[in-house]
Amino acid sequence: MTLIRRPRKRVPKVAPDPKNALEAMLESHLEALAVKQYSEQTIKTRHDQLGVFIRWCADRGLDNPHDITRPVLERYQRYLFHYRKKNGQPLSFRTQHAMLVPLRGWFRWMTRENHILHNPASELELPRLGHHLPKHVLSVDEVEQVLQQPNLSDPMGVRDRAILETLYSTGMRRGECVQLKLYDADLRNGTVFIRLGKGKKDRYVPIGDRAIKWIEKYLREVRPELVVEPDDMTLFLSQYGDAFSRDHLSGMVHDYIEAANLGKGGGPHLLRHTMATLMLENGADLRFIQEILGHEKISTTQIYAHVSIRQLKLVHGHTHPAEQQPEGAAAQEGDAQARAELLATLDVEEEDDD
Repeated sequence: MTLIRRPRKRVPKVAPDPKNALEAMLESHLEALAVKQYSEQTIKTRHDQLGVFIRWCADRGLDNPHDITRPVLERYQRYLFHYRKKNGQPLSFRTQHAMLVPLRGWFRWMTRENHILHNPASELELPRLGHHLPKHVLSVDEVEQVLQQPNLSDPMGVRDRAILETLYSTGMRRGECVQLKLYDADLRNGTVFIRLGKGKKDRYVPIGDRAIKWIEKYLREVRPELVVEPDDMTLFLSQYGDAFSRDHLSGMVHDYIEAANLGKGGGPHLLRHTMATLMLENGADLRFIQEILGHEKISTTQIYAHVSIRQLKLVHGHTHPAEQQPEGAAAQEGDAQARAELLATLDVEEEDDD
């Protein structure tokens, strides 16, 4: 099948000049983050988050850092609390927290650089965050349904299947997937090099044989028709021959999950959660999962021990006295053996609470 691409025009983006002192201070702050080697995505996110605050200030005639006091910041915090999205829903406390943390960092930087004499955000209390489990996790059958959704008679469907298999096999983040290069995937040895993952840390992760076969099919049949010279060696290309954006990848995965009609929503992170949970249920050590996912702390990975409700149900059924109704000595012996086998699969190393 012939692939049709629209001609692409690359127009360089020119940043507009700052309109006031607050905007100028934001540009200086973002430049300081770049000098400290913060990632482009982090800098863009900070720009967007702090931009909301700057626009809120502009509507109230506040355009200078010296105009910002603690009561002003508390008013902005209440604004975030009462804000309603287009669907009428409030911002989650996690989102409110994420909007306020960069604000505190920005004013701390301004104080340290002597742009302002006093930090009005130093005593700003952030919303408390609970410990939330992933909303959905797919079963083995459900994730297989998702993987079957791409139309394999279409070259884009072959590409999408290769991407889905890669995300499911490796558990990598969406940002790590879109920046993969051809030379990062060692298909012969079954490893993928994730370059500058979260926290700008490199790591190797294993990739399974099935995902490798789909990547090889994509490289053989699809990518040569998509690539636009000069080839920058990006592994997964859009229909226009350039790298996926994070949002494009999220939208694509989300659409396939919706098409599977599972009653569960999500994107690339759902496949990441699912991979980690299913590996844990099959006996993987939590520290190996930590290494694959690229978590700095084991406490971040331990969330998957809580998600594994199917294992908890099995343990409950095999160990709770009210569930035990053996019929004779043979049944008791078989039940004891089943309990021993089950508990052996759950031998996951635990860390002390402190």
